[in-house]
Amino acid sequence: MAGHAMNKAIRTFARPLLMLPMLALLAGCNMGGGGKASSQDATQGDLAGARIGAPFTLTNQDGAATRWDDFKGQYRLVYFGYTYCPDICPVDLQRIMQGFAQFEQARPALAAKVQPMLISVDPGRDTPAVLKTYVAAFHPRLIGLTGAPEQIAKVARDFAVIYNKEESAGASDYLVSHSRTPYLFGPDGQPIALVPVDDPGTPDVDEGAPDKVRAFLEKWVK
Repeated sequence: MAGHAMNKAIRTFARPLLMLPMLALLAGCNMGGGGKASSQDATQGDLAGARIGAPFTLTNQDGAATRWDDFKGQYRLVYFGYTYCPDICPVDLQRIMQGFAQFEQARPALAAKVQPMLISVDPGRDTPAVLKTYVAAFHPRLIGLTGAPEQIAKVARDFAVIYNKEESAGASDYLVSHSRTPYLFGPDGQPIALVPVDDPGTPDVDEGAPDKVRAFLEKWVK
């Protein structure tokens, strides 16, 4: 789904009393899929009031239990993806974390209030050891989270993320299609807005450039 259409759908359905079970179509990591952040007013993000997110306990890249509530009082920058993703996930993470690094350099005190995290949708392969090497390549503050398949399935439902393991007959490898929804949550754990990522449907516009991620963080992190 193109980024504009996806965000329009989110603005339409991400409201109180709605659970957003189908906020985006599956987008295989080798197929693209948009997700640029839409325009927001000065006081509320486009996910204000949406029922996205819930307490969880997963395992981080060091093998330790990590709870959603461990980050109370912090902003949470949440990306769902997986380490074997051939193109979209690593590009998104690289640019998001480059933007975060720019923000960190310019506004270190504010950046300290933000916890970036990758939640794997491929728990079968994304062990803590695999995640540890992967997240370290993007930024030292980025944490990776994994868990049992049923744990990941529940977290995905709670965070309005759709994913599906795609296997081919006779092939030992596989891809995981998933909705492309990088979120920013506030210190109270409530969703604020979608983090900017590039929309392949607009090749002449770079919606996910690091400077745009930095501007996004400067707008919402207080």
